[in-house]
Amino acid sequence: MSEPTPTLVFHDLRAESAELDRLVAELDAERWALPTPAPRWTIAHQIAHLHWTDRAALLALTDGDGFREVLGKALAAPDSFVDEAAEEGARIPPAELLARWRQGRAALDEALRTAPQGSRFAWFGPPMSAASMATGRLMETWAHGQDVADTLGVVRVPTGRLRHVVRIGVRARDFAFGVRGLSVPEGEFRVEVRAPSGELWAYGPSDAPQRVTGPALDFCLLVTQRAHRADLALAATGPDADRWLDIAQAFAGPPGTGRPARESGR
Repeated sequence: MSEPTPTLVFHDLRAESAELDRLVAELDAERWALPTPAPRWTIAHQIAHLHWTDRAALLALTDGDGFREVLGKALAAPDSFVDEAAEEGARIPPAELLARWRQGRAALDEALRTAPQGSRFAWFGPPMSAASMATGRLMETWAHGQDVADTLGVVRVPTGRLRHVVRIGVRARDFAFGVRGLSVPEGEFRVEVRAPSGELWAYGPSDAPQRVTGPALDFCLLVTQRAHRADLALAATGPDADRWLDIAQAFAGPPGTGRPARESGR
């Protein structure tokens, strides 16, 4: 499939954020404190984390020295800085946290759209273009939005915006192996997932012996570790592809612990 344009990614990030905003905008303080599937995180923690990361992305785009300071603090506490930042933000009154998140999103949207073409910006992993930065923010917004939706018992209608999550999940294959100290498989995999529209999104050589197939939504839930493989309709052909479905991870940082299977004994 064709690569998405930067303008489309920016537009889709704005839309994804707005969808999550609608889920939390009318919640009272008691519901902001509801526990989500992420251990020890409430809805407030989820939004606080997105706000913190949006601010970090804004610094990366507009204030290199400021971002390096944030990066230094993260490297000094790699196993705790995400939870600490979410905990600090979750203590902010919900109405104020919501307002800050909205303001931060708007500032980041402007910075992404006006970033010099061809520029790359420091990040917690390799340097990123503005479009790649937006893709990462969309992936995180969708994933944390899924936690909020699950907490509220809301079934979200999948959209074509999932293409960005699929793409970053496919591109993060080698990272998922490497972060666990595993040898990276040789050669590309073929990934074929069915979009919500019915379109087939395909990546990698059509004749690759290692293959993954299934619904795009299920692939996104897998690579963001929002659901256990046993609960998803994904199929792997080949031992390396099969192993990947056990460890897939689209987000940066140490290996994620994932979510338990819904089925007992799995």
